[in-house]
Amino acid sequence: MAVILKQKLGDILLQAGYITDKQLEECLAEQKTSGKRLGNILVEKGYVTEQSLIEVLEFQLGVPHVILSKRQIDPEVIKAVPEHIVKKYKVFPVEKRGNILTLGMLDPTDVFALDDIKILLGCDIQPVIITEGDLNKAIGQYYQIQSTMEEVYKDFNLEIQDEKEEEISAHELRAMVEDAPIVKLVNIIISQAVKDRASDIHVEPTEKEVVVRYRIDGHLRQVMTSPKNTQAAIISRIKIMSKMDIAEKRLPQDGRINMKVDNMAIDIRVSSIPTVFGEKIVMRLLFKSNVLAKIETLGFLPETLQLFRSVYSHPHGIILVTGPTGSGKSTTLSAVLNELNQPDVNIMTVEDPVEYQIPGVNQVQVNTKAGLTFASALRSFLRQDPDIIMVGEIRDNETARIATQAALTGHLVLSTLHTNDAPSSITRLIDMGIEPFLVASTVVGIIAQRLVRAVCKECKEAYEITENDPAHHIIRNTFPDLPEGPITGYHGKGCRACNNSGYAKRLAIHEVLVMNHELRGLTSKNVSADILKEAAIRSAGMNTLLKDGLIKALAGKTTVDEVIRAAYTGD
Repeated sequence: MAVILKQKLGDILLQAGYITDKQLEECLAEQKTSGKRLGNILVEKGYVTEQSLIEVLEFQLGVPHVILSKRQIDPEVIKAVPEHIVKKYKVFPVEKRGNILTLGMLDPTDVFALDDIKILLGCDIQPVIITEGDLNKAIGQYYQIQSTMEEVYKDFNLEIQDEKEEEISAHELRAMVEDAPIVKLVNIIISQAVKDRASDIHVEPTEKEVVVRYRIDGHLRQVMTSPKNTQAAIISRIKIMSKMDIAEKRLPQDGRINMKVDNMAIDIRVSSIPTVFGEKIVMRLLFKSNVLAKIETLGFLPETLQLFRSVYSHPHGIILVTGPTGSGKSTTLSAVLNELNQPDVNIMTVEDPVEYQIPGVNQVQVNTKAGLTFASALRSFLRQDPDIIMVGEIRDNETARIATQAALTGHLVLSTLHTNDAPSSITRLIDMGIEPFLVASTVVGIIAQRLVRAVCKECKEAYEITENDPAHHIIRNTFPDLPEGPITGYHGKGCRACNNSGYAKRLAIHEVLVMNHELRGLTSKNVSADILKEAAIRSAGMNTLLKDGLIKALAGKTTVDEVIRAAYTGD
């Protein structure tokens, strides 16, 4: 690599036929007077495109191209390369293994920069290609937090090695958190989470430091650490933003922040809880500008989508969407409402909070402090002449009872429950105090869902699932009619695009239970969820979450391991 890179960029482009001798001479002359990089001058003059530069270096020299925005860079690697080196040489650290640093460069043929950086950092350099736009974004993303932290240390006269967190009065805390560096740091933590499309921010005090982690695609990633003596200021700043009591540190609190990041409206639900090392904060990010999904884009298998459509085509009754927090229940319900939304239909919703704003739908947000709960809103809805009612969640007997009454009086009611699968929702309603015969006569269908990580399309590869693999036995049990012979699964081998995880984004797996005559009879008898499940599979065409997920895994959309992790119950 080092020998190849001794060729100059201009000579490489000339030999490849991208530029002429005259164009090269003109740009070299301008470079002497302006001090700009040759590649920048060539692009500015329109002689080559940025993509052409990448193609030349990537294909003719064998230097790979890295998209920094698609990678999660280790904070320790960022610390290894000071910001002044990054800005001076127009480079960016990508990863470090042993004594070899993979370094993104606008011009990897710049041997002078390579030699300087090698001496300055004391390690071997493996160059890769990056674009200037990607570089500038990455500097803002990764070094902005670091430089702001340095401002905080300087402004507060904090020693990084000092691990103590002293008791500070509420008056002193208020003065600290109004200080510009702390305000800037918390804003950066939130804005960076928005840019990374994180669903949650965790601010976690430990014995010696404060750790900040983002949940991205369902998995937590550490993004920064801060000395212990910044803990009080960071936590208190967040509590003030969310209108919590900063003097109360012994009890859990809840709050809310409404703010704009890059002109994007964000609703942040904040929760604090005391731990042995101080208060932990979790912020759930809800994007008000989320685009309404269409039912067809939610990843349903064709036969499952047909079953689901048959459920919400009913004129009245209860439809439940069930699954754990963060499984996409609100997205599914909003897609259904969007499809049912017509000028001659009165739709009313009560949500906590309103995640998707649907034109033409009357949406109400819960306000517990003012006495506006799911139950009280639902009671009022019945006097508003609704056709369709959506209740964000059935949490208690009162809400369940009113929802049942609404369904009996000719309304279509949609809501969510937190249960493990579709049949368990029936027994949960009965456990809430609703008579079995009422559940049987009002519930028309239930959909359970989970989110699993999708296989990275850039590095997806097939492999054989051997008989020694526990997954082989689970697949054979789920599909007894599967032909004998090898079973092919898919996984991502790991690449720069997916941060070597093998996964990129998420998809849903579903289980749709449609109430029929047999299931209504069993429900009236208050049988167990297991009996209901067997009947739903046998007589109502229900695919279990596991089966739905394995079908998608064997089609290469996700991995078998990911489906088993999310949906296998050991039955």
